[in-house]
Amino acid sequence: MTQPPATEAVPHPADTPAPDLEAALELAPGKPPVLHVDTAVAPADLGDWAAERGPALEAVLLRHGAVLVRGLGVRDATALGRLTERFTGPAVPEREAFARRRPLGGPVFSSLEWPPDQPMCMHHELSYAREFPRLLAIGCFTPPATGGVTGLADARRVLADLPAAITERFTATGWELTRSYSSVVGVGWTEAFGTEDRAEAEAYCAANGMDFAWQPDGSLRTRQRRSAVISHPLTGDRVWFNQIAFLSEWTMEPAIRDYLVRQLGREGLAFNTRYGDGTPVEPDTVATVNEVYEAATLREPWQAGDVLLVDNIRMAHSREPFTGPREVGMVLGTPVRLADCSPTHS
Repeated sequence: MTQPPATEAVPHPADTPAPDLEAALELAPGKPPVLHVDTAVAPADLGDWAAERGPALEAVLLRHGAVLVRGLGVRDATALGRLTERFTGPAVPEREAFARRRPLGGPVFSSLEWPPDQPMCMHHELSYAREFPRLLAIGCFTPPATGGVTGLADARRVLADLPAAITERFTATGWELTRSYSSVVGVGWTEAFGTEDRAEAEAYCAANGMDFAWQPDGSLRTRQRRSAVISHPLTGDRVWFNQIAFLSEWTMEPAIRDYLVRQLGREGLAFNTRYGDGTPVEPDTVATVNEVYEAATLREPWQAGDVLLVDNIRMAHSREPFTGPREVGMVLGTPVRLADCSPTHS
């Protein structure tokens, strides 16, 4: 089934602009919308600032998918927590993490710890889970010397631009994520599930539709099937929502992939993806998905104090390689259940 381009989508109430913010947005091709704040806001007043503009910010997010707020001077986790406490709603606890985050205080965590010279490809936070955040707030406390852009891609456009053969097959079968939780690569199961109790980890897996198997060395392997295409719970728009390409072995640098496969075997890789029926995904398919993401990517270099608000269901995001210190905080807010997004597989 061929998906219509996002520009041909049927209008819905979210397309009505918020007059007090929409007119103030800086819109430019290839960049996310930027909202410039010209009047200084005291750190103690950041929560009030966001709460007063909550409906207008929501309208902007539903219309554009993301907005970069520039000029608030959010330079630390305390400030980011204050800004978001009355806007992003309850924080989403992260389970099944595939890389570490450092707690920075309150609902704020660091971005995923990932080698700075390696790109973090397009993905949606926790798109392999049965509960995930709808809203992300990403604050730049210290921008890198070079690179480090958080790219954005509209998942409606990605779905429309992918070849029909790819979207139809993944819609029919879903996608499968295989994990090997060990201390060698990625994170161990105790860290990922927040417990040292095997029974508790097993109960989590069972409740979340995950097959699991303990290994002789004490590590854990899991397998789960999820929907590759879902509907946005507020707009009904169908979106490409998954981590098929990001967590695939074919997105790794060839030398790294070959080394890990030799050392661990394919079943022992920290993560890998397949079609939902268990069939391996072809390298060309992963390459095509990444090419479509690249063509849809919006970029704006970070400045100190920037805050990027993202609709995590509508927009995928990435992190480009960088040099120098890069300190970024993230809040995962407004939990949404997969079951409320018209999945084909859950």
